[in-house]
Amino acid sequence: MTIKTKKMSSLKKIISILLLILSLSVQAQLPVLENYNQIWTTQSNNSSESMPLGGGDIGANVWVEKGDLYFYFSRSGTFDEHNTLLKLGRVKLSLSPNPFQGNEGFKQELQLKNGSINISQNGTTIKLWVDVFHPVIHVEVASKNPSQMKVAYESWRYKNRASLGKANNANSYKWAPQGEIFTFKDSISFEKNGVQFYHRNRANTVFDVAVKQQKMESVKEQMLNPLANLTFGGKLFGVNLIADGTYTGIYQDTDFKGYQLKTVKASKKHQFQIQLHSNQSADAGLWKQELQKQIVNYKKDEKKTISWWHNFWNRSFIYTQKGKSETDSVYQMGQNYQLFRYMLGCNAYGKYPTKFNGGLFTVDPVFTNKDLNFTPDFRNWGGGTMTAQNQRLVYFPMLKSGDFDMMTSQLDYYLSLQKNAELRSQVYWKHNGASFTEQLENFGLPNPAEYEWKRPADYDPGMEYNAWLEYEWDTVLEFCQMMLQQKNYVATDIKKYNPFILSCLRFFDEHYQYLAKQRGRKALDGDGKLVLYPGSGAETYKMTYNANSTISALKVITEQLLMLSENDLSKEEVDYLKAFQNRIPALNFREIDGHKTLAPAKLWERINNSEVPQLYSVFPWKIHGLGKADLDIAQNTWYFDTDALKFRSHVGWKQDNIFAARLGLTKEAAKYNLLKMANSERRFPAFWGPGFDWVPDHNWGGSGMIGMQEMLLQTNGDTIYIFPAWPKDWNVHFKLHAAKNTVVEVKLENGKLTLLEVFPKERKQDIINLLGMSAADKLQLK
Repeated sequence: MTIKTKKMSSLKKIISILLLILSLSVQAQLPVLENYNQIWTTQSNNSSESMPLGGGDIGANVWVEKGDLYFYFSRSGTFDEHNTLLKLGRVKLSLSPNPFQGNEGFKQELQLKNGSINISQNGTTIKLWVDVFHPVIHVEVASKNPSQMKVAYESWRYKNRASLGKANNANSYKWAPQGEIFTFKDSISFEKNGVQFYHRNRANTVFDVAVKQQKMESVKEQMLNPLANLTFGGKLFGVNLIADGTYTGIYQDTDFKGYQLKTVKASKKHQFQIQLHSNQSADAGLWKQELQKQIVNYKKDEKKTISWWHNFWNRSFIYTQKGKSETDSVYQMGQNYQLFRYMLGCNAYGKYPTKFNGGLFTVDPVFTNKDLNFTPDFRNWGGGTMTAQNQRLVYFPMLKSGDFDMMTSQLDYYLSLQKNAELRSQVYWKHNGASFTEQLENFGLPNPAEYEWKRPADYDPGMEYNAWLEYEWDTVLEFCQMMLQQKNYVATDIKKYNPFILSCLRFFDEHYQYLAKQRGRKALDGDGKLVLYPGSGAETYKMTYNANSTISALKVITEQLLMLSENDLSKEEVDYLKAFQNRIPALNFREIDGHKTLAPAKLWERINNSEVPQLYSVFPWKIHGLGKADLDIAQNTWYFDTDALKFRSHVGWKQDNIFAARLGLTKEAAKYNLLKMANSERRFPAFWGPGFDWVPDHNWGGSGMIGMQEMLLQTNGDTIYIFPAWPKDWNVHFKLHAAKNTVVEVKLENGKLTLLEVFPKERKQDIINLLGMSAADKLQLK
């Protein structure tokens, strides 16, 4: 072998070693946000293969099909007469000559960092983005060569449509419509080289029907009515566009009418926007005036929107990677955490909270269930109906992600209904306190179908005649918890929430004393405690006596209200709360196969669903957990409770991934969070569902976020545990929030802590690293 050959051989070995080291370092590297951008290199077959876009309070589903760009668009609070959450329409964009022929060179990318979607092929780029601070959708086209553009507003509500059978599951009548139900047509017209569209609710709405059904007419004029005179819609317009007539068609079983605009001349650049507006006014003409005023005064400020998204991503994240492959299940957890948080960010400032059953991103229902060939407005479980046990899972993760500004939509929603809820108590039972039910209309009354139309004449008019929902009053208390935790986390002034929380507690105190007096002479039991009967352990354990989930809620909310807000309460209110604390009964336990466990309640009559409220003291109430008393009893409940074992799952709103993490059970937490946060069956990985609800299933995503957060960071008093249930061999970089204005950023790489930053710095002394700690040692934590 010559010297030259030896040198070449040595050089090849060195290069091989360097390449090996490089590949290993790449494998060990943690992702950054851009790694989670969704990039599609083929066009979509239909709307089910769409990509979410949004900002402020607007959501859109974007896809390219057969060379044309489409998107549905929605906005928070667009409820019709029957409380259907209506989409605002569909847009179709076509270019001539068409650069989007076939799939060669095609690229559609969701750019998370900027909150935008870019679509490109053959030298043409389409950019879509939504203004966070103004209700406007922007579409910008740029190409190498001049092209003609046609853009159409397509509507299936160009005519009245009868809502038949299961189609009414999208509104508040569900399976019990009272007479014929129509989705009334919108007003659509060409206006000044644009398309104007709006829906104005007719005089009689489901609010009027429910008030009469539920015998609240004596106080109707005092009640909040969110549906009366509600008008919503907008205008599609742009530079170089003129009206080009109408056309008809059918998309996925639904006929529609298109209102088309075309460019005056070919150009290398095209731009159009959709300005949206909603109002509630007796003056029907005011909506048009306000819309036009917004258009005149609006100035595009993309930089401000991009800055908002940058700040959003910087304040919190979880990046995970076990290997370098995007099909790796641990990688998917981090990807889908970011993708779902992005979807929540699209309704950061909505007047109404993000709905658990699809949010702003539902599409044609046949892609969820082929038998439901209804319009794109359809979603299961209603539009204006809020289901508390589902909604809470959408909003609880915002505490540790630091998205406190986004919680206002949900919390102020409840605040707006306080008066209506208090009127219920006064009308039905002549006592105080806000009475909230589990399935709640956006005007504070129970859903009329769940309330039931065929009721015994002498049945309590304040009660739902419903096997699942009867006596389930306590779910509002989880939103009271969120109100309080905002102060605990970031010292937010929550004075406006204190009367609401107090009213919710007062309901339980006064109502259960009222019920006891209906049965006998005494209002309290022999120990001076409330008798919480009849009650409910979620929707599962029915006709309970002292349900643990209710007891946990009352204990925690009363304690925290006193701890966080005592200085903002009157002396009378403080004295009342302290006396009320003494009336809350103790938690219940039972023995299963020789193991002491938490009981669902002292007694119950039947099981109706598959929740596990015996573990609600673990989450959301955090009475039991790492470093707390009776952790072994809570773990016994996980391991030995026969119902908990039977109901265990990762699907939909199931919380087993959260329970396992809260209990410090690393193996179990890993299993259920991997299942929960794996890619969905749809093209967009975070479009889970339907689970028990609809697609995309937002309580599936929310519970997944919570589970991951709890695996990484938990608190016990001032102590902050990191990696309380996280496998040592899972690489992760996270930034999460804790109480006392604390932010914790950590990197774990190849089993070693490579970064630990805590703000404020003095909180670093409160950090305890549990990585790799055995289950037995976790039981000894104090």
